[in-house]
Amino acid sequence: MKVRKKLRKIVRKKRGDGTMAKPFRDLVDKMSPEARQKMEERKKELLLEMEIRDLRKALDMTQVELAKNLKVNQAAVSKMEHQSDMFISTLRAILVAMGASLKIIASFPEGEVQINQFEEVRDGKITTQA
Repeated sequence: MKVRKKLRKIVRKKRGDGTMAKPFRDLVDKMSPEARQKMEERKKELLLEMEIRDLRKALDMTQVELAKNLKVNQAAVSKMEHQSDMFISTLRAILVAMGASLKIIASFPEGEVQINQFEEVRDGKITTQA
């Protein structure tokens, strides 16, 4: 997936002394099968959980570009990226400006349910509000 590859580029860093860290593959090769399995599960979780700022960066989008799509200034985007609480409509607008859509899923022990309260019916079709 394109976003994941770009995200990996963001996370790769040099150590402070200018030398490269040991190759991760070498460390993984030394791990037990159980530890590798746990690592893979955690990796999948982390790739599915991203802050808006990290998602924007993974898409190679600047705050200025996102601001233009949202018809706001860059400072407003910066403020939005640092909010821990926002309206669903604001989150939806940000994601739509990035080329995505928003689905809200409630997870219960018995299973998952998509919440459709934030959709409206237009011309006989259900459409997501932007």
